[in-house]
Amino acid sequence: MPGGAVVLGTTDTSRIEAPVTIKTYLMCVFAAFGGIFFGYDTGWMGGVLGMPYFIQMYTHKDYPPAPIDAAHLPTDFSLPAWEKSLMTSILSAGTFFGALVAGDVADIIGRRPTIVAGCFVFAVGCILEIAPMDVLACFVIGRLVAGAGVGFISAIIILYMSEIAPKKVRGALVSGYQFCITVGILLANCVVFATQNRLDTGSYRIPIGVQFLWALILGGGLMFLPESPRFWARKGDIEKATVALARVRDQPRDSAFVQDELAEIIANLEFEKAHIPQVGYVGSWLACFQGSLFDGSSNIRRTLVGTGLQCAQQFTGINFIFYFGTSFFQTLGTISNPFLISLVTTLVNVLTTPISFYIIERFGRRRILLLGGSSMVVCQFIVAITGVAAKNATIPGGNPTAVKAEIAFICLNIASFATTWGPAAWVVVGEMFPLPIRSRGVGMSTASNWFWNCIIGVITPYFVSADKLDLGPKVFFIWGSTAMLSTAFAYFFVSETKGLSLEQVDQMLVETSPRTSSGWKPHQTWAATEGKVHEKAEKESAEETEAAA
Repeated sequence: MPGGAVVLGTTDTSRIEAPVTIKTYLMCVFAAFGGIFFGYDTGWMGGVLGMPYFIQMYTHKDYPPAPIDAAHLPTDFSLPAWEKSLMTSILSAGTFFGALVAGDVADIIGRRPTIVAGCFVFAVGCILEIAPMDVLACFVIGRLVAGAGVGFISAIIILYMSEIAPKKVRGALVSGYQFCITVGILLANCVVFATQNRLDTGSYRIPIGVQFLWALILGGGLMFLPESPRFWARKGDIEKATVALARVRDQPRDSAFVQDELAEIIANLEFEKAHIPQVGYVGSWLACFQGSLFDGSSNIRRTLVGTGLQCAQQFTGINFIFYFGTSFFQTLGTISNPFLISLVTTLVNVLTTPISFYIIERFGRRRILLLGGSSMVVCQFIVAITGVAAKNATIPGGNPTAVKAEIAFICLNIASFATTWGPAAWVVVGEMFPLPIRSRGVGMSTASNWFWNCIIGVITPYFVSADKLDLGPKVFFIWGSTAMLSTAFAYFFVSETKGLSLEQVDQMLVETSPRTSSGWKPHQTWAATEGKVHEKAEKESAEETEAAA
């Protein structure tokens, strides 16, 4: 088949996609491994900031009296708030710019090579983080460079998985990315827990150095996976698109399933190109902001929903626990080992995330965002109220019962996020953009996640540091309020995309509003709309419909 050949499809929306095979599952599961980067780098920083050796190295303060225990350090033996803020947030700053650039790179060289390039950039950043001692500037630059690599990976993994995953299980498979994030956080906490009391460079170099393994596994493994067929279709190379689609669907190239799905991709792409004029590099970016804010299918509306949803995910407050959980638990006073409690909360995150694999396909994206958001609001306000009540009770030696209740509801809050907002926000972003602007739309949405992640990393130490606002549990009044706003955003702006192909999502956004999207069903293929239906396929479809009646 020549590169510019026309592929003809069918009118039957039920015939477009092939059965899901084990090979297809394994491809997507391996791609989801990129979440390890995101999670591991989120997980190790909070613990390292509380390590005695790391604190002494950057503050030059004398160690507290022996025996030195990272779980029970004096309040005055800690990094200043500005250093915590800088070291934590600078990674997100690098990731913000990396995610923005990644979309352009992915459109030029492909999704797969872009992820491999991100692994290389990330490894360079890790070297800068662990090579010097007592050089804050080099550590910060390393975090920035590593962040750029994570930006490449986090943006394009979602794009790649969304484009190759079968629609029947796309939500569950893309949720695997969030699961890998939680596994990464857990692994980081385990390594930090093992090295917390070391009084040498191994205390922080070991947790950072482990990350080279993730880069090697993901970068090496992706060399054997196919490129996204939608990338080749966008490039106009139908031959390579056919080969890639046949590989990811585990079907022969001349299979009716492959030909029908490819026809749908091409017909939708031609329609979108006709309605999204792209004039030069700047014009292609401006295409992301075309249309009306009141038109649910317009590009600007999709861009604002994608970036807004990732902002809303950050403002559920979840990363406060994973970035500063150890420091926060140290302020509660009655906990014997804050590092262990952080490990427990991370374990809750890992064990509850797989629940999303089922509920995201059973109940849909929109519904679980609303249910999960409401649950998080309740849990966070209970933590705040319990903490304030316990403090006002002035029980000598603290209030162990209240602290246990706070930890329990923090764990419930994490479980609510892990089963709903954690995976669903990534799934929706990967599904909602049309192909001509998909890489840039997903890139901007991911950049939004990291931008607000950075903002939270900058301001949060000032909320809880003893020498600043020292809000303690009262900080959950803030996160509970912002989680309420996040839930409202999902109610008014997020449409249901469960069970639809990426091309059918385009049709749904044209024809319905977010609040009525759950009841929408596909009734026509893009191939039929664009007049690209083979007469034989059309006749077969009509006969099948007549027989069914």
